[in-house]
Parts: sequence; C-alpha cells; structure tokens
Amino acid sequence: MIARRPRLDRVTQEATTAMDAAELDAGPASAAVLRLIDIGWQTFERHSALLRAAALTATEGGGAGADHEPVTDRLLRLIERGQRAGEFDPNLSPAWLVAATIALGHAAGEEADAGRIPRDEAAAALRTSVLRTLGAGGPAN
Repeated sequence: MIARRPRLDRVTQEATTAMDAAELDAGPASAAVLRLIDIGWQTFERHSALLRAAALTATEGGGAGADHEPVTDRLLRLIERGQRAGEFDPNLSPAWLVAATIALGHAAGEEADAGRIPRDEAAAALRTSVLRTLGAGGPAN
C-alpha cells in the first residue's frame, strides 16, 4: 500500500469540506452532481501539479482508491439518490457510474494540462459528459 502524503491529504480534505458545504443532498441530484464537479475542477485548478503527481504514483502503484475514497463515497450516494429519484439511468451500476465520472474528470484534466483543449472548454465538456453518462439528459448549462 502506498503511504498517503500529507499535502495530498490536505487537498482531499479541502475538496471534501467544500463538497459538504455544497449541500449535495439538497435539490435535484443533477444540480448537485454539477456542484460536485465544479468543486473537483476548482481543486484541480489550484493543485494540478500535486494531483498529476499523485495520479501518476497511483497508476504505477495499482490505483488511487484511497485517494479518491472521500470523493467516491459522496459521489456514490449522490448517484444512488439520482437513480432513486428517476434523474439518472437506473440500469447502470452506481459503482460503474462513479468510476466513469472519475475517469472523465481525469481525462478533462489531462487534456487541459496538455494544452489540447482550453481549461474552460475542458470544464464545460466534463459537465456535459458526466450528465450524459449518468443518463441525465441534455447538455449542462
């Protein structure tokens, strides 16, 4: 098991504190997912070098489960709530939707970091792609 780094733990705590403050249990699940994505993107913007290094280390070490767990727990609850409410596709596994959402976030960050897509376009594409993956309908606002 890879030892968690204190700086990464602080970034994770910062993100989860912001997610908790965003009241993810309130309002439509699709709107809450967008709040969660926006918080994740803002965290990426502030700490992209650290998060890139952590992602590389996790890939080499076999995964980033522990690093993502505080976020995945919140996302899983949110997706399950959206499925129960009929907002998200109930035929897809919530665990799969969590994994797909995280993968889309990583892809958007990698494309923005590589300069292949402007950061604001990557953020917008992420929002739209996640909603579509969840089966929430049309493009994000």
